[in-house]
Amino acid sequence: MSENHEYPAPYFPDRIRRTLQADCENCFGLCCVALNFSASEGFPIDKDAGQPCPSLQSDFRCSVHKTLWKRGLKGCTAYDCLGAGQKVAQVTFGGHDWRQSPEFAKQMFEVFLIVRQLHEMLWYLTEALTLQPTHPIHGALSSMLDETERLTHLSLDSFMKLDVAAHRAGVNALLQHTSELVRAKVRRGQNAYSGHQKTLGRGADLIAADLRKADLRGVNLRGAYLIAADLRGTDLSGADLIGADFRDADLRGADLTKSIFLTQSQINVAKGDASTKLPLSIARPVHWSNFKV
Repeated sequence: MSENHEYPAPYFPDRIRRTLQADCENCFGLCCVALNFSASEGFPIDKDAGQPCPSLQSDFRCSVHKTLWKRGLKGCTAYDCLGAGQKVAQVTFGGHDWRQSPEFAKQMFEVFLIVRQLHEMLWYLTEALTLQPTHPIHGALSSMLDETERLTHLSLDSFMKLDVAAHRAGVNALLQHTSELVRAKVRRGQNAYSGHQKTLGRGADLIAADLRKADLRGVNLRGAYLIAADLRGTDLSGADLIGADFRDADLRGADLTKSIFLTQSQINVAKGDASTKLPLSIARPVHWSNFKV
């Protein structure tokens, strides 16, 4: 692809994003089998990878899906395959499930884990293409998006040979550049940093921290531990949230509409309400209506 090629902004990212929505009806419960569970991390039991969850029914539906939050199964509530389940089930394996074709089960579970990683990269890349400050690197982002989508359609043998880590490194370099461009623009509109920003940053330990008075605009919070942090009323415009841990973080009144690289999984384990402002790509969790403090 030419470095000068640009897709119509509303079209290409949106088309990709539509394939990144989980469609459990066309999957074979792959997340309930391929993943290893730990009861201490909000799953129903300790479970080895490749072993079906006991709640998985013969029709590949979850017998406790409607009561996951009430049962405290936050791990199940948070998980999002980003459309990898139906891609592997219907495209890679042509609709043959692991029960009918047990000889393919191990490979199916391995491919699912690979495609899940690729779909996560697609989620971030499509978002990067919609951000105005990334215009100078649209060509590189578009090329990487094309290549990543192509990899999700590999043959079974090719999947087994794919070096996902190497591809992710290339994607991460572009996402880091994206983050720098977006955050730099946000910071140019600020007169000065608050004192709190000196302690903020990538991988910061902010467990149970009171951040209500912190200036979080344009802050790099990649991989930050925000477990049970108080973020009420904060403005996270331009904040890079890749991998940030929002478990039980209080987001009431917080504005995340212009944050970057936020995922549904992160929001699903946080606490919020009707006053929490979210990006259009993120759904407000149903259980938030029951949140009481």
